[in-house]
Amino acid sequence: MAGLKDFFSRQELADRLSDSDSFEAKTCLVTGSNSGLGFALAVEIARRGGKVIMACRRQIPEAGEKAKAKSGSDNIEMRFLDLSKIGSIHDFCEGLKRDGIHLDVTILNAGVALPKARKTESGLEEMFLVNYLSNVMLTNLLITSGVIDVNGKQKSFKPRVIFISSDSHQGSSLIDYEEFGKYFDYGTSKGISNYSYFKLVLNTYATELSRRVNKEGYFAGIHAICPGPVHSNIVKEAPLFLRIILKSIFSIIFKSPEKAAKPVVYMAVSPDYEGKTNEYLHMFRHKKMDPKIYIPEEGAKLWDRSVELWKKVDPLAKTI
Repeated sequence: MAGLKDFFSRQELADRLSDSDSFEAKTCLVTGSNSGLGFALAVEIARRGGKVIMACRRQIPEAGEKAKAKSGSDNIEMRFLDLSKIGSIHDFCEGLKRDGIHLDVTILNAGVALPKARKTESGLEEMFLVNYLSNVMLTNLLITSGVIDVNGKQKSFKPRVIFISSDSHQGSSLIDYEEFGKYFDYGTSKGISNYSYFKLVLNTYATELSRRVNKEGYFAGIHAICPGPVHSNIVKEAPLFLRIILKSIFSIIFKSPEKAAKPVVYMAVSPDYEGKTNEYLHMFRHKKMDPKIYIPEEGAKLWDRSVELWKKVDPLAKTI
């Protein structure tokens, strides 16, 4: 129903993205970019002149070669990143630092939707780790290593970090710290609600990260965006009957990844976002996130609990 409403909604900022919005001389990271929205973003950024790092755990190098062909650019590379494995996150960040890479735009797109709980090697539940805590780890490691420079050294274009979210986070419950990070079994119904709930948690973290990075001035734009309902393969692990139903709905009213990528590209490169942080877009519309996300005490509490949990499962944890 939400997807159908979005399909017909007015997009007042759609004409703000122009062909002159270029990623020339910018290095951009897109996680989960071997398919769906992430792949479409990699192609569009490369087409607009950017250097693209496609971070994925599958289809290396096939997806990268396909992206080069579609974009007409060879300025694309693929790097292995498995957000369900903490060691992979460290290896990835260390590789970027070792190779002297500095990111201008970081798009945190990767996510999973699972029909039931699945334990990772760290003991954490996979959906919690991939959709939330891995993004805490990744952003902190990229910033503390200097791969994302938030110390004011970049003069012309301040780094931008964009969290791919969902407007389904609106109205989700307060963060439950009794179950936060704990592994427990769940089924399809809980998995669906967890997807929206973890987006609320992620947006709360993004807001707190923006506060901490920019507390002494403007050093980076940290934003969240819902690209709208996307016809992607995110339901690939759903039960067969549900997968058939959802894919039928997706094909009728959900946008192609190429169309859904447009507002993300706009937020990532447009001069409209110079000097701004903690903005939220719902497709091509400015909007407020759920009010709970903006409560400073909630952001600080989430930060502390996230770091505490990270340190329990990772002796190499390093935060800003």
